[in-house]
Amino acid sequence: MQTDLIYGIEDRPPVKEALFAALQHLLAIFVAIITPPLIIAGALKLDLETTGFLVSMALFVSGVSTFIQCRRVGFVGAGLLCIQGTSFSFIGPIITAGLAGGLPLIFGVCIAAAPVEMAVSYTFKYLRTIITPLVSGIVVTLIGLSLVKVGIVSCGGGYGAMDNGTFGSARNLMVAAAVLLSVLFFNCCRNKYLRMSSIVLGIGTGYLLALALGMVDMSAVSLESHLSGFHVPVPFKYGLDINWHSFLAFALIYLITSIEATGDITANSMTSGLPVEGKTYLKRVSGGIFADGLNSLLAGVFNSFPNSIFAQNNGIIQLTGVASRYVGYYIAAMLVLLGLFPIVGIVFSLMPDPVLGGATLLMFGTVAAAGIRIITSQEINRKATLVLAVSLSLGIGVELMPDILGTAPEAVKSIFSSGIATGGLAAIITNIVVRVKEGKGE
Repeated sequence: MQTDLIYGIEDRPPVKEALFAALQHLLAIFVAIITPPLIIAGALKLDLETTGFLVSMALFVSGVSTFIQCRRVGFVGAGLLCIQGTSFSFIGPIITAGLAGGLPLIFGVCIAAAPVEMAVSYTFKYLRTIITPLVSGIVVTLIGLSLVKVGIVSCGGGYGAMDNGTFGSARNLMVAAAVLLSVLFFNCCRNKYLRMSSIVLGIGTGYLLALALGMVDMSAVSLESHLSGFHVPVPFKYGLDINWHSFLAFALIYLITSIEATGDITANSMTSGLPVEGKTYLKRVSGGIFADGLNSLLAGVFNSFPNSIFAQNNGIIQLTGVASRYVGYYIAAMLVLLGLFPIVGIVFSLMPDPVLGGATLLMFGTVAAAGIRIITSQEINRKATLVLAVSLSLGIGVELMPDILGTAPEAVKSIFSSGIATGGLAAIITNIVVRVKEGKGE
């Protein structure tokens, strides 16, 4: 396949060029990796030390996961320049599980449900007839729409601001707006490096403004103790618990994540000049999906949240012309090192909620837009309209009015309290039922 690549999959760029390419990938994914733990910690009102540790472990696990994907050990891994990071898709169910059973339940369900995606790696050809692009698009849209509320809460000052009465203050909204406008400004620049690092620069701008306004409480932590030490990854540090109602919500999203991973690996293969059909391609996709599930299981073991393949790195491969999987080793090493030093997690844990909110509001809107793009790529006929109507109305309805389940049994409430789970299950079931009925009618 003809490409404009400078370095292909198996090429080994000189160290200087490999480091430069790796740094560009790091700028594109860094904020996306640390955002989920920051949001989850804020929603669960975790202390600063725990939040910092979760951020560090998110970076550490992403580094290990990236190495596994790029290295391809046996049948595990895609063997491409695939970057793994903390998934946004699980934030809603994680917060729900965390409020019910804390971190032990989150990590327990994360580990227990991960084999679902690993099993899909062998059967994804058949499941794609059930988890169609329409269903995937609906779930991704619901994920984005449900997370927009989380972003707005952060813009207003977070759950802490709700408690002390400062939620929605002019200062909080000003900082959030400054971040949002900065991200938009840098993203519209012609310079490709400014565009790629627009979120990092936007958050940096907001952080400086928050510092100037006295919104960063440096007294909350002793930086000296953190500068002199490092985090040692401790398996099962917070213990494990299991709740089969939460398990179902996680399993559904693992199922959808496997379909998304298929698309990301296919796009990466095309960008890297590799064929997207045949036995080699199928092995690559199966290995990538299996590694996706295995890495999420490892994330639970090391006190982090489920991982997924990041699609944005495919664009960087196109920009740089570097598809070498060996660059992934450098990215993995950078992430692991950043995760081992507590100061990294602490600095971002001190970041005021409005700074994070200004950036995540745009990021979550982009997730919803990606889902809409998947939906509109399909023919929206009468059947598709019915599936959309049922799944979106139920999913968004539960998000807007959670009290509808107030008198339901606890088991039902645990499963359907998430709009993502409700809408996703409705999309799968409606898609099957409508298709069967139409088939019989014809």
